[in-house]
Amino acid sequence: MGLLDKDSEIFNLINKEISRQEFELQMIASENYASQEVMDVMGSPFTNKYAEGYPGKRYYGGCQYYDQAEELAIDRAKRLFGAEEVNVQPHSGAQANMAVFLGFLNPGDTILGMSLDHGGHLSHGSKVNFSGRVYNSISYGVKKDTFLIDYDQIEELALKNKPKLIIAGWSSYPRDLDFARFREIANKSGSLLLADIAHPSGLIAAGLYSNPIPHCDFVTTTTHKTLRGPRGGMIMMKEEHAKIINSRVFPGTQGGPLMNMIAAKAVAFKEALDDSFKEYQKQVLINSRLLAELLIQNGFQCITGGTDTHLVLLDLRESGLTGKEAEKALSDAGITTNKNAIPFDPQPPAIASGVRIGTPGITTRGMKEKEVELIADLISKALNNHQNDEILSSCKEEVKNLCMQFPIYSHLI
Repeated sequence: MGLLDKDSEIFNLINKEISRQEFELQMIASENYASQEVMDVMGSPFTNKYAEGYPGKRYYGGCQYYDQAEELAIDRAKRLFGAEEVNVQPHSGAQANMAVFLGFLNPGDTILGMSLDHGGHLSHGSKVNFSGRVYNSISYGVKKDTFLIDYDQIEELALKNKPKLIIAGWSSYPRDLDFARFREIANKSGSLLLADIAHPSGLIAAGLYSNPIPHCDFVTTTTHKTLRGPRGGMIMMKEEHAKIINSRVFPGTQGGPLMNMIAAKAVAFKEALDDSFKEYQKQVLINSRLLAELLIQNGFQCITGGTDTHLVLLDLRESGLTGKEAEKALSDAGITTNKNAIPFDPQPPAIASGVRIGTPGITTRGMKEKEVELIADLISKALNNHQNDEILSSCKEEVKNLCMQFPIYSHLI
């Protein structure tokens, strides 16, 4: 008896989702396709066991194989990023950030992070998040003329406010970060420095984006996105901080680790250590840069005029579209993206003036320059005809035909 017999409702929803991912273009920058091997481990009997504690120091018996799996994940992450110490237990990037905060900050301490409105993340000090409610959060942003991070502003704010912690990281900023400059500023203000590399971690592992490890006290990341692993988090840190960080993950913020996810992280890290992963990341960058170039040629505005990363952030203000309208039009055309605020956005976040588009997913499928040219044309056609159901339907059919040439989970259908 299989899942269909036991729970046909969930079985049918899973199959609908497989079809959606198989026959549409998944271009949300924070999403990717995990390998079948990673998914196999996520669904393995490793999910059945409690393993509170750390390798060799568990609070439950029967953890010998869990110790080995976690040690593999830690060792592979160290090799991948050049980190001194690693904790692979956080369930998410936000929980990884929380562990750092709880380890080295007191309630009311000042933190300095990128404004959510300018491309930062909720957990970097947003007032609707614990990071902005528990701590005194101040924000830096980008320049109005270039949309590039204003490092002089960061230094001015840091010297004036003396934050206990400075956060270097983003969720919708398409350029590289100067981690060495962040370190200089943190040294001047007497601040600890955290880099949140949830988005570019795969590019960093491949040597295609600045590595924060030599400059930062802590580095947090998710393990999906460009790393192409299971959904989860990770903390990398200097050896001197490991004891405190580990205690703030367990027992500080979490109970038993999700050992199936940790084992799946180990598999993903091994995949990322292979030479093919670097070639994959090179293609991610080629695809995103070409996509930005083509969309600009087609009359659209890209924040910062291009990208150094896996994402393109379109500014739709001159197109007469909101981000919400663009997201729907692209969805109707079989292209999944997300509406996104742009710096100095006149629209509320639920409407937004931008749309964020990423290339990790299409690159995992094997799509290259020729396919990106078609995708850019389809995106442009959909946005320029966002109220024309016939054209959107035609785009969706083209998308389906393209996806069928680059199957990803066809063996599951």
